[in-house]
Amino acid sequence: MYYLIESTLRECQPGACLRGEEQYVAVLTPEEWQKERDSFDMGIDMDLDILDVHYTEAEVNYDSVTGTFALPDRSDMSAEFRKFAFALDEKGIVFIDPGDTAQRIIDRIIRTRKWRMPSLERFIYDFLELIIHEDLKVLERYEDELDAIGKDIDDDRPADLQRVNDIRGYLRIFRSHYDHLIDLAQELEENENNFFKTENLRFFRLFSSRVSRLFDMVNSLLDYTLQIRDTYSSRMDVKQNSIMTVLTVVTTIFMPLTLIAGWYGMNFRYMPELNSVYGYPGVIIVSLVIAGTSLAFFKFKNWL
Repeated sequence: MYYLIESTLRECQPGACLRGEEQYVAVLTPEEWQKERDSFDMGIDMDLDILDVHYTEAEVNYDSVTGTFALPDRSDMSAEFRKFAFALDEKGIVFIDPGDTAQRIIDRIIRTRKWRMPSLERFIYDFLELIIHEDLKVLERYEDELDAIGKDIDDDRPADLQRVNDIRGYLRIFRSHYDHLIDLAQELEENENNFFKTENLRFFRLFSSRVSRLFDMVNSLLDYTLQIRDTYSSRMDVKQNSIMTVLTVVTTIFMPLTLIAGWYGMNFRYMPELNSVYGYPGVIIVSLVIAGTSLAFFKFKNWL
């Protein structure tokens, strides 16, 4: 697909787009790029290997800027990244996409954007902005989940600590993604090849600032996940200490009773209590007194 950058994107034929009269946007498959790359006159040789994408980046070449996008799936952060490449110069930008990610973003630009002063820089800004436009809602949803889990811990209810670990993993993906987006925006703002108008470089600064705020929010949420895990560990330690206290108290109470049972269980022939009428009830009374005194002492010390 080929588009001219006018007050909005207007679909056109390849020949009309590449005349050089207006800046253009093109979306091609890797196979189409291999066939038609010479017609763009960008002086680059982008092989299919560049589509083995690992992260978002931009690289300045002699006659062009090339790069890649690796976008996490916001609806399923554990899914494989959506990956595509791009190449641009002062005449326009080409997306080389084996899927439909770039095309769907461009379709949304056509539906939702109209420019008073159209330019390649403004298109790139809107394209980048649509990549992150739902992220604030996603991060706020994670924050709400973490708040709910933290409240469960505070209220001593079962807490889904595995979900905290999952969210922490997703936040780390976002942090890396934003870091690469900031690098890409700064590379474009550098304008080493003078492809962009100086007065339009503000679009890249604006995008970089927005991503930086999201980056800071992600770092704050990562700290929050650590706080929740520490709170959970503290609660578990308190519970274990309480259990150990009870076990210690019970053991302490029964130690003298065990001694009495062991003492009178020896059955020596001349133990006078064995033949006493009051021996058995006497031992019971002594045992109850010891247990009652021990319980009262522990209660007084607030150990129970």
